[in-house]
This record gives sequence, C-alpha cells and structure tokens, in this order.
Amino acid sequence: MSSTLTLTFAGGAGSVTGANFHLTDSVSGMQCLVDCGLFQGASTSLPKNVEPFSYVPADIAFLFVTHSHMDHIGRIPRLVREGFHGVIRSTPATKDLAYEMLKDSLSVLRSEQRKTGIEPPYDDEDIEGAMRLWEGVEYHQDIPISGGLVARLYDSGHILGSAMVSFTREGRTLVITGDLGNSPAPIVRDTEVLPEAHYLVMESVYGDRNHEDRDGRTELLRSLILETVEKKGTLVIPAFSLERTQDVLFEINNFVESHAIPNVPVFMDSPLAIRVTSIYRKYERYYNADVKSVIKSGDDIFKFPHLSFTETREESERINSIPGPKVVIAGSGMSNGGRVRHHERLYLPDAKNTILLVGYQVPGSLGRQLLEGAKKVRIFDTEVPVRARIASVNGYSAHKDMDGLIAFAAQGAKTLEKVFVTLGEPRSSMFLAQRLRDYADLNTHVPEDGETVTLAL
Repeated sequence: MSSTLTLTFAGGAGSVTGANFHLTDSVSGMQCLVDCGLFQGASTSLPKNVEPFSYVPADIAFLFVTHSHMDHIGRIPRLVREGFHGVIRSTPATKDLAYEMLKDSLSVLRSEQRKTGIEPPYDDEDIEGAMRLWEGVEYHQDIPISGGLVARLYDSGHILGSAMVSFTREGRTLVITGDLGNSPAPIVRDTEVLPEAHYLVMESVYGDRNHEDRDGRTELLRSLILETVEKKGTLVIPAFSLERTQDVLFEINNFVESHAIPNVPVFMDSPLAIRVTSIYRKYERYYNADVKSVIKSGDDIFKFPHLSFTETREESERINSIPGPKVVIAGSGMSNGGRVRHHERLYLPDAKNTILLVGYQVPGSLGRQLLEGAKKVRIFDTEVPVRARIASVNGYSAHKDMDGLIAFAAQGAKTLEKVFVTLGEPRSSMFLAQRLRDYADLNTHVPEDGETVTLAL
C-alpha cells in the first residue's frame, strides 16, 4: 500500500492529560486532529496550555472529539482563536456537555489568572466560535474525510457520549480510543468491542493497577455514609461534575430506595454538575439497559428525599450551618478548583469527617496530596491540618483498570500490528505496554511527547 498516515503525538504522550493526536494523509495532504485538551494538575501545566501548537491550526480540516473532559477539549477554543476553521465532530451529547465544561473552565482560568498572571488561552467568543463549527454525529455513522479515508465513532463506555474514533482505508484501520470506560458502569453502556484494527492508540491511566470490583465500590460508599451517620460528621466527596457525580447520585438513590442507609441530607454543591445532570436527562438513549428499565418503572434516578441542589453561593455557604451527619458532593474531582476546596478547608481539620476521593488524582493536585498522606495542605493560602479520614475508591473511576485494558486490546490480537500506549503517567504506560507484550503478544510502543510515526493506511 502506497498511502500512509503520519501520526504525531502532540499531547497525551508521557502524560495523562493534554490529549492531542495529529494525523496527516499522504494521499490528499489532509490534516486532522483527535482531541485538543488542556494539560492539568501540576503548576507547570498552565504555561504548556499557552505554548504554540506544533502544527498550523488553519491547516487542520477536521477535529474529532472523543469526549467532553477538559483534558480532551480544553484547548479547542484556543485552536479556533489561532485560525482553525474546519469541522468539529463528536456525538451530540459530547457537544452539549463540552459547551458547559468550556464555559466553566474559562471561569476557573480567569480566577487562576489573578494568582499566576497567565491569561486564559481563550475567551467566550472563542467558545461560541467552536460551537458554530461543531457537528453532532451518532455512533457507527460513516464520515468520509478525504483520500478514501472514512472515520467512524464507537461507544467507549467512558462517560455520556464518549467515543473511540476509527480511521479506515482499503480495509486497514487505525483506532484511537480516547479514554475507555470502567464497564460495567452505573449509568452508561459498556465499552464496545474493539473494531478490527491494524493500529491502536490507547489510554493507560490505570495501566499498572486494578480497581475494586463493582460490589466492593458500592459497599465502600455505603459503609462510609453509615460511618458518617454514626460519627455525626460530614462526608465530602470531591467529584468530577461530569459522570462521577451522576454515578454517585445514582448509587445513593439506590441506597435510599432500598433503605440501605438512613435518611441523611445530601447536597450536590456544583452549579456545573447541576447543568450536566440536566444534559444527562436529555440523552437517556445512551444509558445502559438496566438504568433504562429503572426509568421506565417511573423512578427518577437523580431525585430522592433529602437531596438538595445548591446552585448559588449563598446556598452553598448555608450547608456549613447544617449539623452533621451530611454528605456533600462538590467539584472539582481533584480538589484543584471549585467549591470543594471551601468544604475541605472547613472539614479536613476534624477527625469525625471523611474526604472520599472517587477518581484519578493528577500529580501535583490537592487531591493527590491527600491521597499520598499529606498531614498539612495549603488551601487559599491557608495551611490546613489533615485530621479527617482520607478514603479512596477507584471502582468509581470512569477508566478501565489494568486487566480491563489488557482484555480490551487483546480482542484485536489477530490483526493488530502496533499498539501505542498513551494518556498515562510514564510508569503506568510502560507497565501496561510490557503486560500487553507478555500476556497478549502485542507489539507495543510508548511514544514520547512530540514523536511522529508513519502508519501504512
């Protein structure tokens, strides 16, 4: 085959965040991207988000978006500001969620500007400009690109509307996974079977460890709520506004309805999570069969007694005047922004309280410091002692664990010629790559940031 694609790892290699994969077609000269996300976590991430792109944005014809987490969409408005005027494609749910996520992130970036002096990489008009270029595409729909290349989206099972992207020409296929879901998930469908492929670019966030099983994660959440009730304390859950919050609400809804926990006030203290939950209601067609059945029976999975949605700052501040026991679910998931920091500053010094971390914590984030056993943390320029219990449960992660990632890639062992392991800390990516060699006999490579490879496609 004389046609080739060059693939450049313009972000997401050697790092969990900053997903940005750049493809160039030798037949037509067409250039496209898969994802264009923010670098997150460490203080060094902020400057990276305003560095020049490694390609000319105006030359990009298509941008495919796997899902609406900021480390996959966060630099799209800046791409528009720098001259991108091509077509953006994702599922309709991803488009709707991305709008809310980008608007919220801009508010956070403006707040950080006051501390760092670094100007946000985009503004409101750039977000609106991106939305004008954005088209919703359903799963399994053929999307002709150029030079005989056809793209298609498959359900990755990660969050609502998340997708893998395949590129096929003359019977040969490249699949870029984005993030892969921790199936079975409470709400969304399972990850689809890997399409027959010759090249695979896959994530590795949990490439070196496994999660608790589903029963284990549910029981841990229930036991922590019961412990909070017994201590008359506060359970604070720093939860990602997208997916994790909805999963936790669904689980608590089930506890309440089955009388597995006593009545306890639960506060969803995140305006973004409230808006995201409204979008979830709009896309019930993406739910798994079990949840659809529950809804069909007349149950509202995001509504139960003693659940309060606190939209305003005043409502949020009133939570602190309500005595325990209580549960507070607030963003952000890594405690690097949002209202949860106010709650952590208040509740961390008291041993009767618990902070429950329910997802991946990027190195450098406040959540990672707590996870690693910090005795003191700095919040709003105040040194806060850590006396509260710090608990974590990886079972609510929206990412596949090590065994899940190996099983996913092994499905393609008969046809896969090369697997590129990305979107993970270096240790995690290297470990998974070796496991894929040992257990699935796959030819693997862990690319470096900025590396370019040529694919026969």
